[in-house]
Amino acid sequence: MIVYKEISSIEQDLEYDIRTLYSISYSLHRHYHSIKISKRQGGYRVLSIPDMPLKCIQKRIADVLLSQITISPYAKAYRYGGSNIKNATPHINKDIVLKLDIRDFFNNILYSTVKEKAFPKEKYSENIRILLSMLCYYNDALPQGAPTSPFISNIIMCEFDNAVGSWCGKHGVAYTRYCDDMTFSGNFNPNEVIKYVRFELRKMGFFLNNKKTIVAHKSNKQIVTGIIVNKKLNIPRKYKKDIRQAIYYCKKFGVYNHMESTNINDTVESYILKLMGKVNYVLSVCPNDKEFMGYRNYLKSLI
Repeated sequence: MIVYKEISSIEQDLEYDIRTLYSISYSLHRHYHSIKISKRQGGYRVLSIPDMPLKCIQKRIADVLLSQITISPYAKAYRYGGSNIKNATPHINKDIVLKLDIRDFFNNILYSTVKEKAFPKEKYSENIRILLSMLCYYNDALPQGAPTSPFISNIIMCEFDNAVGSWCGKHGVAYTRYCDDMTFSGNFNPNEVIKYVRFELRKMGFFLNNKKTIVAHKSNKQIVTGIIVNKKLNIPRKYKKDIRQAIYYCKKFGVYNHMESTNINDTVESYILKLMGKVNYVLSVCPNDKEFMGYRNYLKSLI
């Protein structure tokens, strides 16, 4: 394990002069701007976005320091090889799917927790721990727009994930976590799982968002991170229908005319690439879907 006790070592590995790091850490309000993102359920989420100098520093911290820390196998987001598909797969064809959400996850992560978990005293001297924590923390929260935040959230949740995963394994329940979304599946009493998870979260200062608790039985549609898992992985009907409709109008009227008639403010090339991305996503979940293979070939011919 690499240990950072001297300033020179952190300068060398991050490739930044210590004066630059301290200068930015003391003037963080100048290096962030806020944007509002609408939520599907109504309201909005405020993101703190770092400017390019701070973002580049955070990227180095994430790549050089944070990515080396072991995280739980139950965490399926913000990691190499992770995806919503990997998150959904363990929950295919289960009697019950329980979905739980952590309330205000990033906003309830404390500075002291970041310092303790992401930059432990066994590896960093105190002055370096403070500096790195300051560079990754802002306005009494873990900033959702910072490239370091996803890594730190997984590091902080590692012990929780392993404890919950172990408990679930003993009770015949599959468990995965995708950021603040936790999914449980199998044949079990949902209330018992909720009670246990609530207890474990409270030990960390987190709480469940009860409004987002969902229990889906096999007789109903079971969706995990946007993917249907009842019998096999599948894409919701509306998502496919919207793509199908767009392709139909592109073929009938031409891409430009379709964009103009539907007030799509984009370049033709960019719109085609976005459509291709959506088609490829469907095929990543349903690789043998011949209809969408045809759509992919059509879009390739346009490119």
